[in-house]
Amino acid sequence: MRLFSALGLLLWTGLAAAADVADSQDLSVLPRFARAEIVDFSQSSGQERVFPAGSIRRISGQLRMEAQVATQGQLTALTYALPATHSSAEAFDSARAHLKQQGAQLLFWCQGRNCGSSTLWANNVFANAQLNGGDDQQRYALLRLAPPLQDSLLALYGITRGNRRAYLHVEQLNASAPLGELLPHPATLVLELKSSGELVLAQLSGEPTPQWVRVLGRSLLLDSSLRVSLNGEHAAAWQEALSAQGVRATRLQLGDSPATGLNIKLLRD
Repeated sequence: MRLFSALGLLLWTGLAAAADVADSQDLSVLPRFARAEIVDFSQSSGQERVFPAGSIRRISGQLRMEAQVATQGQLTALTYALPATHSSAEAFDSARAHLKQQGAQLLFWCQGRNCGSSTLWANNVFANAQLNGGDDQQRYALLRLAPPLQDSLLALYGITRGNRRAYLHVEQLNASAPLGELLPHPATLVLELKSSGELVLAQLSGEPTPQWVRVLGRSLLLDSSLRVSLNGEHAAAWQEALSAQGVRATRLQLGDSPATGLNIKLLRD
């Protein structure tokens, strides 16, 4: 019996190790979701990559992106098949939350039909037919990693297929040249504010800049019901600048919470 038990354990271990495709590995910046298996993996150097930074659609047979980030460098792409007991939304949210906790900057985030057609994401963006599923069962996020990896982008795409199989696709591109300043999508800032209750913008440690005033102003104008408090050394200057962008002064309060850079907190009635 002991022999059979030992053989059974070895067999189980071998099957578990063989579950991932050959020569694949997890990303160092993102822990694997429990019991997920790598079903597709690739690495390439000098790869040119265009990541959507806004919704996508097809016009005259061509893929069109509302916004994009184009760069070149070392690309690692992997697709996880998720256990039947968990959804793609769980794995996606867990990955996004982990990256945010590590200081990554969220550039774009969409859910469901707001992302566009799942077929376009699967076939045109990621060239992976396994990712073709229901439009309402998808999530996508593009993040810039925290220093010292500030010149690396990470894309997440979660999808559940019609057969209920769930996948999480992940791509990390380490750019061969500095990325420069990248601004988040206004709708993403609103989604993040509503989801977490605050926007932590530690990089905005100085006086308001025109680019960030515009993107924050556009964000707050997308939902006129939102009221926020502004915290940080230059909060008063941000309040004045956002008011000049058309955000009603009654929606902007000065907070007294200590903050590095600018911290925007959602005021709930």
